[in-house]
Amino acid sequence: MNLTFSSTASLMCALAICFSVAALGAKVTVPEIPTWYATLAKPSWTPPRAAFPIVWPILYFLMAISVWLIWEAPPSSLRTLALAAFAIQLLLNAVWSPIFFGNHNLLAGLIVILLLVVAIAVTIASAIKVNYFAAALLLPYLAWTLFAAVLNGRIVSLN
Repeated sequence: MNLTFSSTASLMCALAICFSVAALGAKVTVPEIPTWYATLAKPSWTPPRAAFPIVWPILYFLMAISVWLIWEAPPSSLRTLALAAFAIQLLLNAVWSPIFFGNHNLLAGLIVILLLVVAIAVTIASAIKVNYFAAALLLPYLAWTLFAAVLNGRIVSLN
């Protein structure tokens, strides 16, 4: 792939958008971890607190590269569908932390994260037709979010 100015600008935009969503989530989440979240009953298989600031930046980076590769593909209705699906999943991603951590609404958080899992799967299914590698980059995100959905569901049942 030839990195032109336009392509580099698109990559920087993808990184900025994805990491802005990450920053929004962190802003809401981080203050709640030692306070409200610490008081919740959680299953024994809850990842250690240190895992989250390691895993999520990697996932947001992979998301940015994925959407950039989709954007760089030749224009088509399939590309438009993949970009729309990506935007929907990113929006759901952006609202989960304010709902779960900000509003302390466990059940609404579960509903949003289940919708997010579906939206990520739809994004992958549509992206695979545009750029196989872009779709593959989203698989760790799907796996982690599916795990987070199960964790969210268990937290709902315990609290």
